[in-house]
Amino acid sequence: MPDLLVRGAWIIDGTGAERRRGDLAVTGGVIAEADGAPAARTIDADGLVLAPGFIDMHAHSDLAVLTEPEHLAKVSQGVTCEVLGQDGLSYAPVDGPTLARLRRQLAGWNGDPDGFAWDWRTVGGYLDRLDRSGLAANACYLVPHGTLRALVVGWEDRPATGAELSRMRELLAQGLREGAVGLSSGLTYTPGMYAPTAELVELCRVVAAHGGYHGPHTRSYGAGALDAYAEMIEVSRRSGCPLHLTHATMNFGVNRGRAEELLALLDAALADGLDLTLDSYPYLPGSTTLAALLPSWATEGGPDRTLERLRDPAARERIRAAMEEHGSDGCHGVVADWSTVQISGVRDPRLADRVGRTVAQLAADGGGTEAFLDLLLADGLGTTVLQHVGHEPNVRAIMRHPAHTVGSDGLLTGDRPHPRAWGTFPRYLGHYSRELGVLGLEETVARMTGRPARRLGLHRRGVIRPGYAADLVLFDPRTVRDTATFDRPRSPAAGIPYVFVGGTAVIDDSRPTGARPGRALRRRTTGETR
Repeated sequence: MPDLLVRGAWIIDGTGAERRRGDLAVTGGVIAEADGAPAARTIDADGLVLAPGFIDMHAHSDLAVLTEPEHLAKVSQGVTCEVLGQDGLSYAPVDGPTLARLRRQLAGWNGDPDGFAWDWRTVGGYLDRLDRSGLAANACYLVPHGTLRALVVGWEDRPATGAELSRMRELLAQGLREGAVGLSSGLTYTPGMYAPTAELVELCRVVAAHGGYHGPHTRSYGAGALDAYAEMIEVSRRSGCPLHLTHATMNFGVNRGRAEELLALLDAALADGLDLTLDSYPYLPGSTTLAALLPSWATEGGPDRTLERLRDPAARERIRAAMEEHGSDGCHGVVADWSTVQISGVRDPRLADRVGRTVAQLAADGGGTEAFLDLLLADGLGTTVLQHVGHEPNVRAIMRHPAHTVGSDGLLTGDRPHPRAWGTFPRYLGHYSRELGVLGLEETVARMTGRPARRLGLHRRGVIRPGYAADLVLFDPRTVRDTATFDRPRSPAAGIPYVFVGGTAVIDDSRPTGARPGRALRRRTTGETR
């Protein structure tokens, strides 16, 4: 007897093929043909679409999957797998001192929960912890380049020595053997920003040898965006490593209407045989930490040295000139427009009145740098922000590209986090597919399922097919939509009544079940991720 029978659904299988009306059975967590046999449970899915579970190619849930195991932000959207370890910064591999500094640096992204058991040091140890804790959705992990550099080189602005590069290569290979799916890099964040191109090439050669991919946060999304994307393409050409451009955007006024230039660059690389994919989120504002806007020299040495500079009048003036006169690298080569930088979260609750206000609004004298620096000092670098710098034609052009997949890039902490953490997938399905017709529904689902599954090398996942894992979503194509807003960002999707991970319901009749059937999916030496 099947465990589950879904009857009368519109099946969109994740390949891009046209939908078909049909039934589907699940037995032992695996999809099976519906042969008319009665099942332990039957769902009448008339009018609903049955799709593979959605895959979030860019997630910042590295701690949330452990501290908030129900993980409603993601499973309520239909996400059954997400990729952690993004932007070159996460918590493995580490030693004790490196972990302590990373916890401070990443508190704005992920929080730093009291009483949390940091009981791992390696990639394998972190993945084991995910399995022991139990997950609502499955997870993959990228070895973070900035974390490698912090562990081996430190937070200094200098090239790695030959011995240090060899050690990073060894640690990267170990993480890949332990199950990581590739390497991430964060080239506007300390300390990954200090790596020259040649270092990335050497590390990506290790990734290529293990069947993984490189997912970079490039050196610029503003004035130097095209050069930054070209650098990543060059790294892939020289290393032979597949490339996945995370949160691919063209932002700030200098890039208004220039998405086609990026897409021409990508098309030329694809025509040359480069293995290239990308992801994007369907919103105009971006999100990061306030400290990320500082010039790179101001963050050298880690959090303590950064705070020292913020107290030094000469350093503060140098920062002001870099940001308000020249366009610092932290601001992507663009002169700071403080009216676009909105506070979304603070670590210190005494600063809660700043949330929702722009840096320009915090500045009494009309100049924002002093208010910016004072807030960083008062909050110990823990502040997060929204950056209102996107352009709708660019967003739509990039999401139409055939190499495109979906990533939320959602931070889950803070008072008012970006709503993309809760709304990315239903926003694609409702706003951009149903309402605007930017992509057809079958194509939209493929970009959330089958295509990212191929990039990750997922074994028997991402497509509705007999013998594949029963990671499944049932949604109403007429009503599915995002309800998360910038004022109320923690609001679950509408129109997604059922979500299954390995055949176990994590959302059942629109209610979370609290089940934890997910696990860490590890890349094997065969190149498959299981």
